Amino acid sequence: MEALFQFVQIERSERLEQFISEKLDKLENKYDWIVKAQVYFKKQEGQDPKGFICNIKLSVPGPLIFAESNEESFEAAGAETIRDLEKQLAKKKGQMKTY
Repeated sequence: MEALFQFVQIERSERLEQFISEKLDKLENKYDWIVKAQVYFKKQEGQDPKGFICNIKLSVPGPLIFAESNEESFEAAGAETIRDLEKQLAKKKGQMKTY
């Protein structure tokens, strides 16, 4: 799976990319039909203590799967977003037909 990272008006972070990449790899091992992930990190001012936003779009067969979280850190937002995606992927897997 190809993972594209975008940091909106914040500095790029290797540590954050590595953290999310590991989580995405676990998803890919479980759901091998994920094609691509687009990960966006942004900081929204004025939402203390929250305001660290992570959203992820997954390219899969059929419509895109999308999740977004607003938490107290980028790591917490990324972990929550991954949990939301896993729920959606499990539901989609149950709906998929095997021929």
